[in-house]
Amino acid sequence: MKLDVLLGLQWGDEGKGKIVDVLTPEYEIVARFQGGPNAGHTLEFEGKKYVLRSVPSGIFQGNKINIIGNGVVLDPALFKGEIEALEASGHDLTKRLLVSKKAHLILPTHRLLDACYEAAKGDSKIGTTGKGIGPTYTDKISRNGLRVGDILHNFEEKYNQAKNKHLKILAQYGFDISALADIEKEWFVGVKKLKEFTFIDSEHYINDAIKNNKKILAEGAQGTMLDIDFGSYPFVTSSNTISAGACTGLGISPQAVGEVYGIFKAYCTRVGSGPFPTELFDETGDKLREFGFEFGSVTGRPRRCGWIDLVALRYAIMVDGVTQLIMMKSDVLDTFETIRACVAYEIDGQKVTDFPFEVDDAIKPVYIDLKGWQTDMTKMRKEDEFPTEFNQYLAFLERELGVPISIVSIGPDRDQTIIRK
Repeated sequence: MKLDVLLGLQWGDEGKGKIVDVLTPEYEIVARFQGGPNAGHTLEFEGKKYVLRSVPSGIFQGNKINIIGNGVVLDPALFKGEIEALEASGHDLTKRLLVSKKAHLILPTHRLLDACYEAAKGDSKIGTTGKGIGPTYTDKISRNGLRVGDILHNFEEKYNQAKNKHLKILAQYGFDISALADIEKEWFVGVKKLKEFTFIDSEHYINDAIKNNKKILAEGAQGTMLDIDFGSYPFVTSSNTISAGACTGLGISPQAVGEVYGIFKAYCTRVGSGPFPTELFDETGDKLREFGFEFGSVTGRPRRCGWIDLVALRYAIMVDGVTQLIMMKSDVLDTFETIRACVAYEIDGQKVTDFPFEVDDAIKPVYIDLKGWQTDMTKMRKEDEFPTEFNQYLAFLERELGVPISIVSIGPDRDQTIIRK
């Protein structure tokens, strides 16, 4: 049995949570392999809306096992709030959610360092969510991090050592640490809550499950274009969001990977700073934001909106080895008379179809126009109900991208998901 991977192909916010929820009935285990609590996965069903930060999105489907993998960074305080909100809605997770001992902990001082470093950048801000993700991954790479398993071994001593290192750095910047005591208090209550869950050697657990022919879905966070190595650096996240990140984030070999589901929106969005070649600054961009409810599920920040970028999408499909595509928010384009797609970039007067080393404002998108379907698709439940123009849009994308679109989403609810034959 192979482990399947599901991830985003753009700059995040593609709708991964909903699709994991839809696909989970086909799997026995769902495992989150990277990222932190800045990545909110939104799910809607039975008239209710849920936002998951660190908990895998398969948690709502039956008695499936969900795993927070070693590649994830975890904030106990935010984890506690997330768990209690789910418990209040009737979901008991203690027997179904397992946590890797090797997942790194976001400390209270990591949050202060995040704010400190961002302030020091001045006009060159990355646009982080301030959750301490970057400093936590920095400590991981520099071999100074604390892991979930450390909670069980001389934790107070290890915590104080890490904290004091951070305080020396903050003092050098003259950063205000008056909020630390309150953050710490909440954080240690979160650690107590975290200890209610089973800590596992997730690499052994998952590989044993593969050997025993268990069906496993690996869930990514953020998107391919935010990958630390292959994204629009330096405006990226701090982890490997590509499919290879599932190997390092769960402890599996590349030969264990089966299907790679790549999720993308029928248009494009981005949050925070960084290049965005197809961004729209006009009424069309405003219309996409309004119709798509494009505001961060965790931060509430308005998302930047633009037309679909097939140069970036082809690049993401290549580095991820995508085998099946899933298109989200098709319904947001329902009222548009004309739909544009960027098929190439113009750089210094040259037409380029490969994603370049550096993306900046000098890049001009090369568009082709397609006829819109101008039909309300939100109530459709079968592929044969699709309007002709929408089928033409799908066929165009499949030709350009070279991968079949197997699932189409036409609304936020679980049942607004159509699997194509």
